[in-house]
Amino acid sequence: MGDHQTQTTCWDHPKMAELYQSLADLNNVRFSAYRTAMKLRRLQKALCLDLLSMPTACEIFDQHGLKQNEQLLDISQLVTCLTSLYQRLEQNHSHLVNVPLCVDMCLNWLLNVYDTGRTGKIRSLSFKTGIISLCKAHLEDKYRFLFRQVASATGFCDQRRLGLLLHDSIQIPRQLGEVASFGGSNIEPSVRSCFQFYRRESKSMRRLFQIKLALSFFSVEEKNVFLCQLNFFTSKVHHEESSDVMTEKSGF
Repeated sequence: MGDHQTQTTCWDHPKMAELYQSLADLNNVRFSAYRTAMKLRRLQKALCLDLLSMPTACEIFDQHGLKQNEQLLDISQLVTCLTSLYQRLEQNHSHLVNVPLCVDMCLNWLLNVYDTGRTGKIRSLSFKTGIISLCKAHLEDKYRFLFRQVASATGFCDQRRLGLLLHDSIQIPRQLGEVASFGGSNIEPSVRSCFQFYRRESKSMRRLFQIKLALSFFSVEEKNVFLCQLNFFTSKVHHEESSDVMTEKSGF
């Protein structure tokens, strides 16, 4: 991550390095579903995003004008957004939220996930995808929010825009070392599968699909689209405190 002022992105915060080591320790968990769920839960709690509601996240996005998906956010803009976010969380969870540390940790994670080329910038869509994927919200609400980010004003989405969303979603398990468990990093088969599903439902709209049908698709095609897996695991373990104490001794 480096220095906010010089905009360098070359090293991990010491606490983030500790977190990554902690996540690596979970590689002894045998089944990918449990292993990924535990990594996501540990990451979510370390970044205090388990305290973040979706309405609060959306307020922060609106406050900072994050409307255009292709808008590039530099380090200073990311720090500003994250500071607003964590200051809001601190109001209700002062004993849990250390704002400077949380900002550094979350910035570090976002850059590692979405700025692999170390340009010091990520897209607005990537920022929102990362935050919403790990926030505290119902599964279907996450689907709706993320889909609406790439849908048109009339509620439709084409293959290119869906591809952008799935690309950003798959980066999270990639960074955790779990991308192979969910079909690899190539999202094109998932996009094609989605639109093939739509064509079976309605031959009059061969390149577009609406939110309602997209949600139906996600329910049917969970294994083909990582977005469903990601939010399923995050939601599933959110209320399961036992996931925090599972180790390789559990036999998974």
